[in-house]
Amino acid sequence: MANIEVRRTDHDDAYELQVTVKEERGESHHRVTLRKADYERLSGGTVSPETLVTESFRFLLEREPKEAILRSFDFAIISRYFPEYEREIAKRL
Repeated sequence: MANIEVRRTDHDDAYELQVTVKEERGESHHRVTLRKADYERLSGGTVSPETLVTESFRFLLEREPKEAILRSFDFAIISRYFPEYEREIAKRL
C-alpha cells in the first residue's frame, strides 16, 4: 500500500496541495490545485482538503501506477479521465 503525504497552501479561491506518493519502488511528487467550490461540492466540508486529496489519490492508484498520475493538475480533471470518480469518492468520504 502506498504512503500518501499531503501539504496544503491556501489561496483565495483554491487550495494548492503538494502530494508525495511513496511505495517500495520509489516515490512521485504531484502539485494539485483544488478549487474551494470543488472541495465543497465533493466533500460537503465534512473532511479536510488533505483527506479528500488522500482518498482521491488512493482512488487513482487503484486504477493506474503513480508514474501515470499527472505531475501537476487541477482536481476537476479527475472525473474527465474517470467518470465514476465523483460517485466513488462520495462513498469513501
